[in-house]
Amino acid sequence: MKFLTRLDRYIIKKFLGTYFFSIALILSIAVVFDINEKIDDFVEHNAPLKAIILEYYLNFIPYFANLFSALFVFIAVIFFTSKLTENSEIIAMFSCGMSLKRLMRPYMFSAAIIALLSYGLSSYIIPKGSLERLEFSDKYIKKKKVDYVRNVQMEVQPGVIAYIERYEDFNKTGYRFSLDKFEDKKMMSHLTARSITYDTISGSQYKWKLKDYMIRDLSGTHEVITSGSRMDTIIPMEPADFLIMKNQQETMTSPELIEYIAKQKARGFANIKEFEIEYHKRIAMAFAAFILTTIGLTLSSKKTKGGMGLNLGLGLGLSASYILFQTVSSTFAVNGNMPPIVAVWIPNLLYACIAVVLYIKAPK
Repeated sequence: MKFLTRLDRYIIKKFLGTYFFSIALILSIAVVFDINEKIDDFVEHNAPLKAIILEYYLNFIPYFANLFSALFVFIAVIFFTSKLTENSEIIAMFSCGMSLKRLMRPYMFSAAIIALLSYGLSSYIIPKGSLERLEFSDKYIKKKKVDYVRNVQMEVQPGVIAYIERYEDFNKTGYRFSLDKFEDKKMMSHLTARSITYDTISGSQYKWKLKDYMIRDLSGTHEVITSGSRMDTIIPMEPADFLIMKNQQETMTSPELIEYIAKQKARGFANIKEFEIEYHKRIAMAFAAFILTTIGLTLSSKKTKGGMGLNLGLGLGLSASYILFQTVSSTFAVNGNMPPIVAVWIPNLLYACIAVVLYIKAPK
C-alpha cells in the first residue's frame, strides 16, 4: 500500500500551492508598502540600487515570510479545505469510508515540509541574511548599533571578574577598568586601569592595552604593588561579548546561539534572555505548523451556513491571537522572571489543547 495515494498528492499540492501563493501575494504588498515608507531614506543617504535589492529586499523577503509562516499555514488550510468542503469533496471522502485521522495524513506531511523549511531558514539561512539587512539599515535607514555600554561586569575566566564602567565602541576603549582574581573566595590580585583599549591592529584575539594601571598582588598579609603607564595583556573577552546590538540574536545561526548562550551564562552575563527566546522560538514556530494545521482542518472540514467567509474569519482571528500570545509571552520572559523556554512554548501548549478539543468534536 502506497504511503501517499493520488488523493494525498492532490491535497498536498493544494495545501502547499495555496501556502506559497498566499505568502507571495502578501509579501509583494509588504515590499510595496516598505519601499513607499523608506524611499526618502534611500534617496537621502544615497543608497545604491544594487544594495537595496541584494542586501535589503533579498533578505527582507525570507525574513518576513518565515516570521508570518504560522499565519499563512492557518490561512492556507482554512482556505483550500473550506473550498473542498463547499464543493462536497470532503463529504465524498468521508462517504467512501475515509476517517478524519486518515484525511490528516497529507495535511501532516505538508505541515512537516513547511516545518522543516521554516526551521532550516530560521536557523541557518535567514541569520546570515539578517546580518546584511541590519547592516544596510544601520547605514542607509536608521542607526541601530550600540555605540557604548555602561557598568559591564562579567566572569572572563573561573574566578576572574572584569569590570568596565563605560565602554565606547568608536575607539574600542573602556574606562575605569578593574580585574579581580579569586581563589577559594579570597582575592589574590586586584588590577585597576584608567582605560583599556581593544587591539584590532595586531589581529590577536583578546589582546588589550592598559593605560595608567596598578596591580595589587595579595599573598596572606603581604601585598606587592606594581604600576605603570602602559601594558599589553591578554584578557579572554572581546567587545562583542558585552556590546549587544539591537536584534543581534537574529543574526546568529542556532549553533552560534547555543555557543553564545553557554559562554555568556558561564561568564555570569545576565542580558541573554532575548537570545534564549530566539533559540527556542525557532523550534516552537516550526512545531506550530502541525498544531495550526490540525485546528484549520477540524474547523473547515464541516460544511456551515456561513461558508468559507466564516471559516476564514475564524481562522484569521485564531492565527492573529496565536501571534499576539507569542509576542506577549516573550515580553513576559524578557521583562519578568518567566523562563524563556516556558514563555515560548505556552502558546503552543494552549493551542495544542484547542486542537485536541476540536479534533474530538470534529465530524468523523
